[in-house]
Amino acid sequence: MKEQTPQITLVYDILAYQLGRFPQKRAVNSFKDDQWKSLSTGELIKRVNNFSCWLISQNLNKGDMVAIMPLQGNPEWLIIDFACQQLGVIVVPVHPTSTRDELDLILKETKPAMLIVADQNLLLEAQEKTQGSVKIYSLADNQNQHYLSGLDHIADQEEINELMVRKEQVKPDDIFTIMYTSGTSGEPKGVVLTHHNMVSNILFTLAAFPLEASLKVMSFLPFSHIFERSSCYAYLACGTNIYFVENRDTFLRDFKSAKPYFTTAVPRVLEKMYDYLYQQAHSQNLLKKTITTWAFKVAEKYYKSKKPGIRLSIKLFIARIMVLRLWTKQLGGKLECIVVGAASLRPEIARMFSAGKVRIREGYGMTETSPLISLNRFDPGLNRFGTVGIPIPAVNLKIDNPDENGEGEIWVKGPNVTSGYYKRPELNKEVFENGWFKTGDIGKIIDKRFLQITDRKKDIFKTSTGKYVAPQPLENQLKTSPFIEQAMVIGFNKPFIVALIVPNFKNLEDWCYEQGIHWTSAQYMTHNIKVVEKIEKEIEEINLIHARYQQVKKIHLCYEEWTVDNEALTGTHKLNRNKIMQGYQKDINKLYE
Repeated sequence: MKEQTPQITLVYDILAYQLGRFPQKRAVNSFKDDQWKSLSTGELIKRVNNFSCWLISQNLNKGDMVAIMPLQGNPEWLIIDFACQQLGVIVVPVHPTSTRDELDLILKETKPAMLIVADQNLLLEAQEKTQGSVKIYSLADNQNQHYLSGLDHIADQEEINELMVRKEQVKPDDIFTIMYTSGTSGEPKGVVLTHHNMVSNILFTLAAFPLEASLKVMSFLPFSHIFERSSCYAYLACGTNIYFVENRDTFLRDFKSAKPYFTTAVPRVLEKMYDYLYQQAHSQNLLKKTITTWAFKVAEKYYKSKKPGIRLSIKLFIARIMVLRLWTKQLGGKLECIVVGAASLRPEIARMFSAGKVRIREGYGMTETSPLISLNRFDPGLNRFGTVGIPIPAVNLKIDNPDENGEGEIWVKGPNVTSGYYKRPELNKEVFENGWFKTGDIGKIIDKRFLQITDRKKDIFKTSTGKYVAPQPLENQLKTSPFIEQAMVIGFNKPFIVALIVPNFKNLEDWCYEQGIHWTSAQYMTHNIKVVEKIEKEIEEINLIHARYQQVKKIHLCYEEWTVDNEALTGTHKLNRNKIMQGYQKDINKLYE
């Protein structure tokens, strides 16, 4: 009798599922020694089992924790991840950009048996930050004493037998990972996810992603993020061949070489591509500039038209040949589908890629929801630019207490939703109500089914790189400078943080006198080059104590104080953020040009 294909009830079942349904010769691929190195499905499973056995030899048991600090994904991270899962060992990913305080909090809460980092640079940073509080291994340099030798372990039959016994003890409701996110508090908090949480999302992506066995997909986002990690699970479940970008510098080389059909991305990556093409258009000779600009306009016009005629279709065909195909060629020439998550994508970028025959679908999710909540589908009529799509099956979604525009906080419940935050009982009481999870995002339903994100419930915002930023702590830090009176940081759905600054003009005037700089008036001094440089220097020093994504990159100096009288402050003297942004919108736009 033919052996029945295993079902996916635990995350690590994906490996047996692929082996049973569509075993691959090139299941996972990494670029090493100037060529792509592949592992078949069987080889991948063998290496996972070997590493599981090594973990057993290190006295790790079900419920123990292993922290990992990856950069981009690679086969080794998948091996480590699945090997831990098979033993019921809980994986705790840590972002490489974590500050000393953040890393210290995570390690104290989870007490991992070991911390595994991507390379020697992260090894040195982790050693400096942890001060010997945890045993650290590195994936790089097998001659180094900190090298993770377990990746080379070869298990004997007795070890494999022990592993099989351990695997049987892992259940769907067991914790398989704790993912730390800053979320709406500014302080890292661990999201507890079970195998059941994640599998519910994986099963949906099997139906929603336009993937089939042997298609090539590209992975380049950080493996410490739930979006990319869950995507890799889905890729394996679909039987695709995963190609991992080596590093940021090899991005285009690897895309051109692998020629993938599908990838996931965050808006910032696509924004860079879009901006690059736009800059190229304006740096070429007049003829090329004119052609490229025309192609941009044709693409936008085509996708705004509900019923494009033959004439417009012909123009788009010409635009693709002359301009848009050159763009997609940079990504290997075979790329047809991209799923975008983490933050909102500008509609014009989605239209431009679509004009180049690359279908982009935007989704919405959170670490707390494993991660998908909604997704624009690839099927006809189930996609709408400017929205984050339709709620996925088995996920209930409602807009709580909607206003006259139908906007309110997004609440969700479903099998993918976390049971809560690790060791945060008070916070759990705040975010859960009658089984509903309060996302903290404000949204509304368009055309009775498409979800649109419109704002954050609180002041915390998410940049286009997917990072949450709590503005008030940053603003308070900025105001510790004697030359800064008021500050407001901005970055919602933007690639980096900027700030509006009201200087302390009294201190600034004294400094100008000492430096021999002629003082005129506040209005004119905010444009003085030396004054601007002085404030920028103050901010550069403050930036040093923050993670990169929390650093202020550009500023605009305001000469008018924010007060209750001019409505820049509320009656309780809090920043009236919308009012201030409206008043300085042109200046803010310039900072992002």
